[in-house]
Amino acid sequence: MTDLTIERLGHLGDGIASGPVFVPLTLPGERVAGEIDGDRMPSPRIVTPSPQRVSPPCGHFKTCGGCALQHASDGFVADWKAEVVCTALAAQGLDAPIRGVHTSPPASRRRATLSGRRTKKGALVGFHARASDVIVDIPGCTLLLPQIVALRPVLEGLTILGGSRKAELGFAITWSDLGADIAVWGGKPLDGPLRAALAVEVGKHGLARLTWDGEWIAERAPPVQSMDGIAVVPPPGAFLQATVEGEDALRRAVEEAVGPARRIVDLFAGCGTFALPLSRGAEVLAVEGDAALLAALETAWRKAQGLRTIRQEKRDLFRRPLLPDELAGYDAVVIDPPRAGAEAQMDQIAASDVPVVAAVSCNPVTFARDARRLVSAGYRIDWIDVVDQFRWSPHVELVARITRV
Repeated sequence: MTDLTIERLGHLGDGIASGPVFVPLTLPGERVAGEIDGDRMPSPRIVTPSPQRVSPPCGHFKTCGGCALQHASDGFVADWKAEVVCTALAAQGLDAPIRGVHTSPPASRRRATLSGRRTKKGALVGFHARASDVIVDIPGCTLLLPQIVALRPVLEGLTILGGSRKAELGFAITWSDLGADIAVWGGKPLDGPLRAALAVEVGKHGLARLTWDGEWIAERAPPVQSMDGIAVVPPPGAFLQATVEGEDALRRAVEEAVGPARRIVDLFAGCGTFALPLSRGAEVLAVEGDAALLAALETAWRKAQGLRTIRQEKRDLFRRPLLPDELAGYDAVVIDPPRAGAEAQMDQIAASDVPVVAAVSCNPVTFARDARRLVSAGYRIDWIDVVDQFRWSPHVELVARITRV
């Protein structure tokens, strides 16, 4: 039995003691005891708890891997996520004011990926257990929208219909204005009887849309998402912000960052999270590598009223970033890349004369790396808003206003 003191949290939310030794479900300053296996203490006993330790609100927390930080107070998590951003900036020799942390409320996640597996008695659907491929049922989940939690029996039925005892099904679920939009993968090959049975489930349970391994099964109603009051029907399994509250916080920060800009480039535009609302006051060029996302954006733009011109361009911004002459004449750039960041595109923005960049990121480390390119070229980071829409997880998102000095 070894005693350790937790010094800090790692990027996955585990406590880290001297060694380093990684200790799950602990907080800085806590003294813990347990057996060490390699570089981990998998089952610690809390000897001296932190004042920031709280009782987890969800009864599944100890076994479910969907959340990592329910044992920490909301104030601690917000401060830690702001610190994660500051640490990433400091590693690149940067500094910027953090204006605040916007945390989504409990039971607000509208998008989730669950797993399903057939059992001898039926089926089991839920999140994986922590560091395991075991599936944990989550009837009392405090993270997801109650409407998604209530879908568990429906997903179990789909697993029984189209799953096998040897394989695991994946469910990408998004709650839309008109019901559940479900994309399934890993199931049995579609044949006539299975397709017909799945279509019956759509009508029986009032699902908005169901796709199976990329093939359309049925659509009872368009799975509409409202982006600041603008109706969008994303393609199956499309990326959306995890909560309505998180999307609103990101959008407000982006709108503030670009200010009165009248010509805007939206890079990695998706299906219009930022481009559509921004087009109320500006002409927008929306650049995205996925044709289906651009098609959804264009359809939404054509059906909406009161929007200015949005031009769409399908383009792989990793292979063919917009060049400085293509950025000339634009008042602002909005850029929301994947977790890997956008080094090549940032280099081109750094070489341009664009006065304002609204940088959205889901990875503070790659954001800081890319921001350093702009700062080295004469830009400065005016402010950063941290957005925590993946509540109780180590995931951190942010919006930064970066201007040419």
